[in-house]
Parts: sequence; C-alpha cells; structure tokens
Amino acid sequence: HVQLVESGGGLVQAGGSLTLSCVGSGGTFSNYALAWFRQAPGTEREFVAVISRAGRVRNYADSVRRRFTISRDNSKNTVSLQMNSLKPEDTAIYYCSARYTVTGATPTNGYGYWGQGTQVAVSS
Repeated sequence: HVQLVESGGGLVQAGGSLTLSCVGSGGTFSNYALAWFRQAPGTEREFVAVISRAGRVRNYADSVRRRFTISRDNSKNTVSLQMNSLKPEDTAIYYCSARYTVTGATPTNGYGYWGQGTQVAVSS
C-alpha cells in the first residue's frame, strides 16, 4: 500500500518558478509509474505529467509542455515537478499519484494512490 506526501507548494508571481516534491513509502517505488495531477476550483482533476518506472519516458499535458519537468529518484522514493514560467491558470491543488505498471508505460489515468495535495497559487 503506497503512501504519498507532497510538499513545495506556495504563492508565486506569474513568470516565476516552483518545485514540487513527493516522497513515497509502503511499496517498491520502481514498480510504479508516477504522475502529477492538478485541480483548480470548480474544475475536474486533470493530468499534468507522468514518468515511467525507470524514469526513461516522460509525458506532459499540452498546457505545461516545455514549462514543466517531471523527474524521479527511485533510490530516495521521490518524484518532483519543476515548474517554470508559471501562469495564473496554473493555480490549483497539485497531487502526486502512483500506478503499478509491469512495463515502462506512462498512463494518464487509472491511478489508485494519491497524496493529500499541495496548493500552488500564481498571481498576475
């Protein structure tokens, strides 16, 4: 049973940067694809970025491509999201998630393990 805890959220001005971190426990971290999702007020949770089990493959939502970078360190059970050139529309609660995979897949849905979320607010 995987447990995930996010950190690193906060308030930043448009154009600024933030790095979110997530640490996992309770499972073999390298067996899981890891992803970040976000949910803004009044909207559904949406996919942001995913990284494969070994970190070789990454995939991003079009809205964050070339601005956000996902990375992982399986030796430390961590996954990070470096966010650059932030926009007010990036304001949301960001969630770390894990999904067991048997290959180097990068699924964008079907995640069963979630953190509690961390708030990111971008002012204009």
